[in-house]
Amino acid sequence: MTQALTTLLAQAERQRDQALADLARAQNHALRLQAQAEQLHQYRSDLRQRHPAGSGNAAAMDSVNVHQSFSGRLQDVIDQQHAQRLAALAQVERLRLALLPLELRVASVRKLLGRRAEAALRVQQQREQRQTDETALRPGRGDPWNTRSGDSTHGPPVVPVR
Repeated sequence: MTQALTTLLAQAERQRDQALADLARAQNHALRLQAQAEQLHQYRSDLRQRHPAGSGNAAAMDSVNVHQSFSGRLQDVIDQQHAQRLAALAQVERLRLALLPLELRVASVRKLLGRRAEAALRVQQQREQRQTDETALRPGRGDPWNTRSGDSTHGPPVVPVR
């Protein structure tokens, strides 16, 4: 029975460890997407500051159109990246929630193994106590000076007094 529980514990720990690794990868991915979002927002901010019409120069109409077109595509990229970031955060949360029952299972099996070990120890101690009690109750056993066995040759040594 203990072997089966030990095997079950090993399997539960492997599943939990795999879920932890998956969660760590998902968290790292979400962090990379967050850093990328910050870079994109900074790039958009820099792009707005360099807007051709805002510099006071008479910019050609083509330059303004190119800038606006590029700004629109950049906004599309930011929107797409934002959706990816939200999906990554949702995945992190799903993995975190999936990890909870796995950790609970590992803890439960460990606790059960501990209880079984304590019970086995109690049984062993009771067995040893019972053997000790039986040995003590047998005539002529246990106590070397016991004279109840009817053998009077055994007893405490007699020391002559001078």
